[in-house]
Amino acid sequence: MDKNKLGGHYLEKYNEELETLRNRVLAMGGLVEAQVTDAVNALVSADVRLADQVIKNDARVNSLEVIIDEQCAEILARHQPAASDLRFIISIVKTITDLERIGDQAEKVARMAVHLAEKDRPKNQYADIQSLGERVARLVHEALDAFARMDVEVALSVAREDANVDREYESVMRQHITYMMEDPRTITRALDVIWALRALERIGDHARNMCEYVIYLVKGKDVRHVSLEEMERAARGETPGAE
Repeated sequence: MDKNKLGGHYLEKYNEELETLRNRVLAMGGLVEAQVTDAVNALVSADVRLADQVIKNDARVNSLEVIIDEQCAEILARHQPAASDLRFIISIVKTITDLERIGDQAEKVARMAVHLAEKDRPKNQYADIQSLGERVARLVHEALDAFARMDVEVALSVAREDANVDREYESVMRQHITYMMEDPRTITRALDVIWALRALERIGDHARNMCEYVIYLVKGKDVRHVSLEEMERAARGETPGAE
């Protein structure tokens, strides 16, 4: 852990605890990122075994959230951190909540993969899900990278890309609604696809949330529930919402 970024502590054990905490968050993030990728691959390839593995691994994600949360509580109780260290702990508590929710959404995609494996496949072989899935997996990866390097610019790029994910999601959703209207026989399959697409869109939202915490950690500015333009101003050191 960079001491300059986390307050320059003199207590070696304290620094080790913060570094361990950071590494556990990244380990949890790596598992969650793999969950997203595997869930999408399972759906696209009709791999029920891989989907089942994603569903089982969700318990590991939940367990890591509990472990990290407990460690944060212990550090708060023992060391009573302030300033940047306190923001670091708060950011981690919020980040692991979003990581756990990303894991939940990946599990939903995996469950839809099991359902869809039993149905006739469309002509595009779920290329739309694969495209959106790859984009949101990149967002999760880059959000974790922003956290690991405390990089505000990477965090902002994720927020910008999430807007593109939303647009792609809306376009694909309209396509599937059209399919259902044109051929009612596709309704059951299309509904499963729509659930999977919705889960992927929510993963993008959670990745953006994680980046908001990076900006809070580095700049000390709360950028939740603000526009992208306001977020960019906060990253430059201006107050969100200021004219």
